[in-house]
Amino acid sequence: MQIKDSITLFLKGMLMGGADVIPGVSGGTIALITGIYERLILGLKGANVKWMLPLLKGKFKKAWRELMLIDFALFIPLFLGIGLSFLIGSFAITYLLNNFTAYIYAFLFGLIIASVRAVQMQINRKITIKDMTAGIIGFAAAFLIVGMKAASTEPTYWFIFICGMISITAMLLPGVSGAFMLLMLGQYQFMLEALKGLKAWYIISFMAGAVISILASSRILAYLLKRFHTPTMCFLSGLMLGALRQPFEKIAGTQIKWGALQILLTILFGVIGASIVLILTKYEKKHKCLFEAKK
Repeated sequence: MQIKDSITLFLKGMLMGGADVIPGVSGGTIALITGIYERLILGLKGANVKWMLPLLKGKFKKAWRELMLIDFALFIPLFLGIGLSFLIGSFAITYLLNNFTAYIYAFLFGLIIASVRAVQMQINRKITIKDMTAGIIGFAAAFLIVGMKAASTEPTYWFIFICGMISITAMLLPGVSGAFMLLMLGQYQFMLEALKGLKAWYIISFMAGAVISILASSRILAYLLKRFHTPTMCFLSGLMLGALRQPFEKIAGTQIKWGALQILLTILFGVIGASIVLILTKYEKKHKCLFEAKK
């Protein structure tokens, strides 16, 4: 039974990783749909480095006891699945972005705008002025960020470290994609190329930021969702809507000969992207209250 559970978690990890490779699809949403979101957030919140201090003092038994409090039965197969899916997806999505730019960004546009619905499903009370203000701030922040011109120089390790922190935080949020945040920061395609080319120091910098973010953000996320649930969801909705500026500009700036067929295909890919998320959010309703039950 334990082997079967591990295989199941590995496959769920592959689904999460595959989702987060695509900007606009949330690994957190997949975790919610597959019924492991609550365990993931609580497990990450419970993960700590308390075992390191007794280990350094030579208190190996105490270090071992602290280490065993971490839910490795979840993390090992899940993160192996996520990692493998990242590697496979990095090859496929790069090819598609380079060769079918307008259609892929139309697909992403549909994914992102429909993903707002996934976030709004988490709101269970009437929206107030404060909530709307949080949404407007999120929209303005994203709109300005995606409008910034990308630097012509190669990204620094420190910036990739920060990107790792931000994108992995987003990965934990239902409705917000880690790849989507990388897209906002202008480093999505660069990190895909880094994975494909096995650029070790960039990958290490990204993973270091990701690990630190996971240790901190799971606690912050739990706090915000418990104390400021609706404003947080409204902020995320605004963030995603503001970020639509980037795929729109990518589609508009595509160097292809626009005709009736190209316009129809672009619209079709957008509808397909939106439909996928809407189908996912339909099933997400069954699980959306699991985390709230732990308040």
